[in-house]
Amino acid sequence: MYFDDIKIGMTVDIPPTVIEKEKMLSFARDYDNIPLHTDEEYAKSTPFGGLIAPGVMSFMSVWAKYLEVDLFGKELLAGKSTKIEWFKPVYPNDTLSSKAVVTDLTKRNNKNGIVEISIEAYNQNGELVLTNITEAIVKSRIKTV
Repeated sequence: MYFDDIKIGMTVDIPPTVIEKEKMLSFARDYDNIPLHTDEEYAKSTPFGGLIAPGVMSFMSVWAKYLEVDLFGKELLAGKSTKIEWFKPVYPNDTLSSKAVVTDLTKRNNKNGIVEISIEAYNQNGELVLTNITEAIVKSRIKTV
């Protein structure tokens, strides 16, 4: 989808994702190897009461499903920035449901613009667990005079 076709407020539903315990443990061991994510006995003694997923892993699980939607298709040129905020812990076997909304558009030149996408992810209890704001650079239609 070209930058010119995108409107503020456009919304897409993101397919749900399940935080599988074994994938969570593998990710944590490779990228966020702290006891809260990898040691069940230790995690039981924390305020969370058990293992929680690394925040980045939770986000990347949602992001992978967002990419399946392929909102921009071949018109996507590059990512520009991303900001993630976490609000609630994500536990093994949680199901995250999300939606993405276009929240800003900035024309850069006659070739492309920046599309700001805001994502909210909720667990199976309807609790907001994370938000993300990502800026993407998207092709414009080249206008010939």
